This record gives sequence, C-alpha cells and structure tokens, in this order.
Amino acid sequence: MAEPLRLVPAAGQVSLQAMGTLTDATPDVIAALSADLPAGLLSAPEPRHLTEPRGRWQGRAGALARPRSVEEAAALVRAAARLCVGLVPWGGGTGLVGGQVAPEGALPVLVSMERMTAVRAVHAQENVLVIEAGATLAAAQAAATGAGRLFPLSLASEGSATVGGVLATNAGGVNVLRWGNARDLCLGLEAVMPDGSVWHGLRRLRKDNTGYDLRHLMIGSEGTLGLITAAALRLVPRPAVQAAALLAVPDPGAALDLLHLAEERLPGLVSAYELIGRAGFEFMAETMPELRCPFGTPPDWSVLVDLGLPAGLDPTEALGGLWEAGQARGLVTDAVMAQSDGQRTALWRLRESIPQANRRIGAVSSHDISLPLSELAGFIAAAGPALAALGPFRVNCFGHLGDGNLHYNVFPPPGRAAADFAGQRGAVKRLVHDMVHARGGSVSAEHGIGRLKVEDLARYGDPAHRAAMAAIKAALDPLGIMNPGALFGPEPPGAPCATRT
Repeated sequence: MAEPLRLVPAAGQVSLQAMGTLTDATPDVIAALSADLPAGLLSAPEPRHLTEPRGRWQGRAGALARPRSVEEAAALVRAAARLCVGLVPWGGGTGLVGGQVAPEGALPVLVSMERMTAVRAVHAQENVLVIEAGATLAAAQAAATGAGRLFPLSLASEGSATVGGVLATNAGGVNVLRWGNARDLCLGLEAVMPDGSVWHGLRRLRKDNTGYDLRHLMIGSEGTLGLITAAALRLVPRPAVQAAALLAVPDPGAALDLLHLAEERLPGLVSAYELIGRAGFEFMAETMPELRCPFGTPPDWSVLVDLGLPAGLDPTEALGGLWEAGQARGLVTDAVMAQSDGQRTALWRLRESIPQANRRIGAVSSHDISLPLSELAGFIAAAGPALAALGPFRVNCFGHLGDGNLHYNVFPPPGRAAADFAGQRGAVKRLVHDMVHARGGSVSAEHGIGRLKVEDLARYGDPAHRAAMAAIKAALDPLGIMNPGALFGPEPPGAPCATRT
C-alpha cells in the first residue's frame, strides 16, 4: 500500500504525501479527523458493526461515526474528503451482499445514522412522512399507522433495517406487486454529497420535472454517491381489511395462472403473492419443529396470497371465490384460509421463517434472481436437473412470484454440510446465473451488488450501463471515498486522491 498519511505537528495540520487512492484510518488519521468534528461523533466500532448476516466476511474499520444531524454528517464527509479516508455506510447491518462491511482495502470509517431517527413531519392529508435515515423501517410503519395511513414497504428484517439502508439498496420485500420497491415509495431525499455539500431534496411533490432526478440516482446507489440523511416517503390509505390464504398448486406455471386469475377477479387488491416450495416446509420441520405446516403433507408448491380490501368487501367471499375459480380450472388442489388476524399472522410467520431455516441448514450457494414472469416456470423446471448433474443438491425455491423475484438457494443433501461442497460454490452460482441471464433475467433482484456481486455485475451487466455508472461515480465522487469497494470493486473509477499538503 502507498505511504500512509503523516501528521505535521509543527503546523497542527495533516500532510498527504506520496499517497495512493485512499488513506488508512489509523489512530493518527482519526485524531486528525476528530480535530475538525464535534466531540463524541467518532468512537470505536462494536463487533456488530463488523459482521454481516451470512458470516461470509469480517469487516474492518478505524472508527465509527454517528452523526446527530445533517450538519454533522456533512462535516464528517468534508473532513474525510480532505484526508482521503473512505466512508462505509452502516444501516441496520441486514444487507446480504456485503455492502456494509469492508474486509479489505484501505481502513475506512464506518458511518451509522443510528442517532438520526426523528420523524420530522407527518402530512396525513398529503400521504407523506418525512423521517430521518437512521429510523428503522418498523418505526416508519408505526409513524404511518399513527396517522391512519400505511407505509407498505415490508421486509422480514424491518425491525432492524433502516430507512436509509432500504433506500440506498432500493429494497423490495413482499408488497412490491402492489406498491413497488423503495424507489416507488420515496418522493424526496436529503443527502450529503461526496464533497460535503448538502442536497436539500426533501420535496413532497408528485410532479417535479426540473432536470435530472437526483433522487432516483441516489436510491439504489448503495452509498457510493453520498449519504442519505432523511427521506420524504409516500404513504397510502390503510386497507379496511387484510386477508390471507395459503393455496396448494400443482406447479409454478399453475401458480402464475392463478396470479393472473386473482388480478382479474380482484384488480389492484392483491398485496403480496409468495411462492413456497416443498423444501421450505421440510427445512422448517428440520430446524424449527414448533412451526407446523397447515397442510397434512407439505405440497410440492404453494402460494401465500395476501389481500388488502376496502370496506364492504368480504374477505372470506373474496378468497373463497378465488379458491373455487382456481379449483375449477385445475390451478388449486388445497387451501387454508385465515379466519382472523392471528391466523393471517401465523401464515406469514411461516413464509418469513424460511430464510432463518435456510441459515440453519447452511446453503452451498444463495441466489437473489428475477425473471420475466413468462420465463419463471421454465427456469425452475430446467434449473433443477441442471444442478443435479453437478451434485446431489437440494433446492429451496421461494420468493416474490408476483414480481418475478425468486430466492433460488442450493443446499447440501441431508447429513452433509455446505462446507463439503465449498469447492463447487462457484460452479453452482455460475450455472444458475448463466441460466437466468440467458432468459433475460437479473442476478440481483432486490439485494443489490455490494461486494459479493461485483464480478457478476462485470460479467452480466450491459457494457453501456456499466460505463455510465462509472462516469457518474467519477463525476460525483472523484476521490472514491464513498463506500469504496462496493459496486465497482477495490479500484473505483475516477481520479485517486491527489498528493497535497
């Protein structure tokens, strides 16, 4: 690595000499940062800040920054730019592609918005919530409920995932079918740009056609273009009644036909439509026996249908009608319908426990993929035999069928561990991703690129798209201090930090 930053005691300033791309956040550098920052902003990171849920990487950091306001966040970025220190944003730590950890490269400073959690305003008549980036998704949902509204973005990790994190990754979740991704639920942003300037973009407008939409550029950029500090979120009226049913279907093709039938019978009222394979129930039985499959024998395939209905519509009649119409067409073989909010919650607990069961089994390779709806059934039918040719793997295929997003995860056979097949992980991932790409799909549906999928983006991404991304990164973050290593790998586009004194 290049010669580190050196202090110049006589002048009390910092001299950047013979420096490469970024400077390690050594104790001397942290001391220099602290001199320009409010007291208490920097501290030592805790172990929870240096891990990620799948345990694939151990992060490194010279310090943890926890700004209490956008002004403190801006001061931090200005100081980091002056000293060429990398900043890695840390939301709730729930990301699954390593965007929040830095296992290699120059030692960075982690940035957590956990002190910025205020609800700044609720405009119920406008269906708008203005909230700071460190608030959890659950807190945003609670604030909306308090105003008699709904913030419909919903994730299994919503108690930990933060508003800033879900926007930086353009998170999806279970309700994308009806209300869209995080991008579709954000009207405006406040953010600190890589030079330390503040973008005051907390507008509450549905229409604002004044040039480039910086909001959409920041959403999904994974912290590589700036730090989101607050957001104006779009709320929706709360459904008068919510209802759910678990329907057994013959195969994924029938599940898609049933989705089309549901949308014809209940236009605009299907909130979520989740595919569950037999392996999901088997894994829960193996690792969480307290959870019971509502069918006597787990079906090969089933779908969890969730409805949000206006007043006057009978949920039993709506779901019963769908069941009868689906059965008449050979699309449904069995059904369990929730008769209360408690039963609906129990059905959703099954769906949301699948990832936990997966972690306890231990995956050889996990895949967050999306495909055109018409390609889903063909992919599932072809991928299983192709994987079987590689080894005796089990597949747990589940996810957000309504929006084309599958979690297609590959596991060892019973009695074997994922570590036994570590040498085949690359071949498994390559096979799955090649098949997805060939069918016009994406190898990252909702989790992002982070550090895990940098090579995948290079392999499968459109060259013109990647060139435009690199140009944007170089223009907005020429020093490469914003989440170095994410999206672009260890050498981000743009000029390195220049030698200066």
